[in-house]
Amino acid sequence: MRRIKPAIIEFQNECYLRIPVRTHEIKYPDNLKDVLLRYVGGLIRSGDILVLSEKAVASAQGRLVKTAEIRPRPLAVFLANKVTKTPYGIGLGSPETMEMAIRECGLLRILVASFFGFLGRLFKVKGLFYRIAGRQAAWIDGDAPYGVLRGHVVLGPIAPSKTCRELSELLGVNVAIMDVNDIGGCEVCGASPGLNKKLLLALMKDNPLGQDVEYTPIGILRKLPKE
Repeated sequence: MRRIKPAIIEFQNECYLRIPVRTHEIKYPDNLKDVLLRYVGGLIRSGDILVLSEKAVASAQGRLVKTAEIRPRPLAVFLANKVTKTPYGIGLGSPETMEMAIRECGLLRILVASFFGFLGRLFKVKGLFYRIAGRQAAWIDGDAPYGVLRGHVVLGPIAPSKTCRELSELLGVNVAIMDVNDIGGCEVCGASPGLNKKLLLALMKDNPLGQDVEYTPIGILRKLPKE
């Protein structure tokens, strides 16, 4: 049973209401602007922050690849087997996701990242692989047994900060695209200018939107007036 997350959370002596917004399963060729006008156009208020799931944005951009159609090269199989398995998800630990990382980032870059990642493990230095491979490699999501995009590898969103700026101009509120999971992983992929990322991480770390079949890939963060 999924743990119910509190609707109101405090950060630096301010209280914020977190409003999950239920939608249909967002996929290409859905237009993000049309989707947001449909679902949140009448809900948002001045001063709100709109948070979008990284997967939903990527899906609307056509960044889904059917797992069954990916043919990993032998090198991808080899490298995937060397990936340290973590509780944060599949990551590049499957041949299919590693193959997509090679296609996204280039073979040479992944080889260099893998070499330095190996050195990092020897000397207990974390994160070298993704520092070199880049965030697009880190944002690749494998075909997990949960969620609404089963049967697909999900690539990272294209130009997330630019997307946030455009959506912010459309809606008149700050917008962020975030990658969050149920076991502590929380990252801001892109945000409209001036948005407080520490605030976003604090308010979203427990994943109030969920990542299974809640169909709530959009959230509204609203500061509440002090009593």
